[in-house]
Amino acid sequence: MHPRQVRKYCALDDPCHALMKTAMRQLQLTARAYHWVLKLSRTIADLAGSEAITQVHLAEALQYRPKLELM
Repeated sequence: MHPRQVRKYCALDDPCHALMKTAMRQLQLTARAYHWVLKLSRTIADLAGSEAITQVHLAEALQYRPKLELM
């Protein structure tokens, strides 16, 4: 999915946008990770039969993000 398609199909409402903004700051997400989370959220929403991405879908996608071990 290209960035234009991500904006079209992975649109976030205000509560989801606030959650994603907090996650980006706390988890120090890169642009690539941001798009990965959005696309995974869209997939989770599709599997749940939801038209829109909700905070639940977004939170679940953030859970699946690999944890980086700091040495």
